[in-house]
Amino acid sequence: MELIQGANDAKQVREALKLVAPFPIAWPTEIDCNRALAHYKSLHLSHRLGLLDAIIGASANGLAATLCTLNAKHYRAVPGLQIEQPYSK
Repeated sequence: MELIQGANDAKQVREALKLVAPFPIAWPTEIDCNRALAHYKSLHLSHRLGLLDAIIGASANGLAATLCTLNAKHYRAVPGLQIEQPYSK
């Protein structure tokens, strides 16, 4: 959804959907949502943690997954989250 949000036109939406089509969707669990709320409450003001970033980080933690992102600064404050930059810009 964040890829679609960043799109400027229908072509970019199609490209984003094509990029992620091979990947499974991992929906947050109730535990992930509770974890995201706790992180958001404690980190939003101090670290500017965004709502979607809190949910994404909590979901990655719930899956014990490494979050691959070019925006590591958005997620550094999330406790226990493993982050990897997939490539350099």
